[in-house]
Amino acid sequence: MDYDTILEEIGGFGKFQIKILMLVCLPVLYGAANSLTYIFTARKPPYRCFVSECEQLESTDYSQDWLQNALPGSLSNGKFVPEGCYKYNFIQNINDTELTRNDTCFADLFGLEQEKCNSWIFSSDEVTIVNDWPTELTCTENQWKLAFAGTANFAGVMIGSALFGFLADYYGRRKIFIISIMFMSLSGIGQAISSSYLMFLIFTFLNAAGTAGIYFSAFILVIEIIDKNKREMSAVLLNYFYSFGGVLIGMTAYFDRNWRNLICWLSLPPILFIFFYRLIPESVCWLISNKLHSNAYKIVKKAAKTNNKELSLSLTSQFEGNFIIDRKIPIDSSEKIEKPENASYAALFKSKILMVRILILCILWGTNALVFYGLSLNSVNLSGNIYYNFIFGSLIEIPGTTIAWISMNKIGRRYPLVFSFLICGVGCVWGAFSDNEAFLLETLSFLISKMAISMSFTITTVYTAEMMPTNMRSGAVGTLSTVARLTSLLAPFIPLLKSYYSFLPLTVFGSFALVAGFMSLFLPETLGCDLPDTISEAEEMGV
Repeated sequence: MDYDTILEEIGGFGKFQIKILMLVCLPVLYGAANSLTYIFTARKPPYRCFVSECEQLESTDYSQDWLQNALPGSLSNGKFVPEGCYKYNFIQNINDTELTRNDTCFADLFGLEQEKCNSWIFSSDEVTIVNDWPTELTCTENQWKLAFAGTANFAGVMIGSALFGFLADYYGRRKIFIISIMFMSLSGIGQAISSSYLMFLIFTFLNAAGTAGIYFSAFILVIEIIDKNKREMSAVLLNYFYSFGGVLIGMTAYFDRNWRNLICWLSLPPILFIFFYRLIPESVCWLISNKLHSNAYKIVKKAAKTNNKELSLSLTSQFEGNFIIDRKIPIDSSEKIEKPENASYAALFKSKILMVRILILCILWGTNALVFYGLSLNSVNLSGNIYYNFIFGSLIEIPGTTIAWISMNKIGRRYPLVFSFLICGVGCVWGAFSDNEAFLLETLSFLISKMAISMSFTITTVYTAEMMPTNMRSGAVGTLSTVARLTSLLAPFIPLLKSYYSFLPLTVFGSFALVAGFMSLFLPETLGCDLPDTISEAEEMGV
């Protein structure tokens, strides 16, 4: 039974599809925001040693006039920045009366010998996990633990992409979509109430796994209910909401700088999305592929009615002729659903054509993730307000996604993908060798590169789904996303190459992008093609 023919009869993009598209976009928004919380919750806030001889721990400010006398540090833009973990040794006693009278701590009260402190004073501008567990997370020797929060996040996304991708192929798109939302929301609450660093890491991992399941379940669900001529638009709209998720967390973090509150703002609202289970139908494409024709027919009739369409007698007869199969297939999710013979992963590995394409897609997904997240992490290191930088870094993704939409619709997939990787590569290399003091050039190269990699990420996601057979589509996207997360684990470490040569980090990003652009030339064009249901149909694409 040809699903694209069914879409033609029920309407490929009517009220039925628009409602579903709008419903899945909201969870994607919160999923994107949750996936990026670690950037703000695990930040290193300004802190300094507590000087017991000069202040009281319960009532003191981070900034004091006498800090330069008591603490080692350095000048930054004419302002003294104290060392976070060391203080000068106190060599002369001073009583409270004298301290109150002079309202300062003189330099001659301290020696030049430095000693490590065990109590800290934090800036009141923000509260991160460092404030709650200072003995574990302060000082240079513990900085890796903050970076490891990002590693736990990427690892969670990696596992979640593969796990929920395969589960969506087996149990259906809708069920896994809702489960992913609840998984993300509840684990986010677990993050917010964490009583230890280890507990926080565990819930960070689980939360990230849930966010991965949300996006890819939503993406597959949407492209399987919408006409092939509107697939690009639906994927772009999902990516818009993903970008707005970055804006959402940037704005939320700006107005509420307490990490526990921030997570609650982003984790509690999605609980309401559990009611979407009644509003979002299962993918008809998945139901037909799994021979659940009776369930599929009910949804098709509802879609036709919503879109003011009449089903032909021919289509109705096809469904009625297949109803007998439903009685042979268990509907209970606990029982094994019979898969079409051609849909086994063993058959996929025997296809040389598809394996070559998958290897190329691994390179593309890995490059997209490495460069995209590398540039995203770097946005808060640019000069200026970190919240504004992050918000603008998220907003610049929207033009890139829009250009992807227009070019996919007018030109195709392959050449716009090559172009986007090329622009990203050139932009990164340009930024790598630009004058370090040329702030405008640095910012411009960053924005161009971020926009281009957003464009390539959008095209790659659509491209992948269009090349995979139905019963492997979600699993393939999930697996390739897992590959992408493996490379994204390297993203936080690439900037460390700057300590050797300043041009290395962006040169690495640019080189990967240029190689990926070249490899894209070997993929088939899928513009206007029907979604393949079998491996043989997938092999014939572009032939």
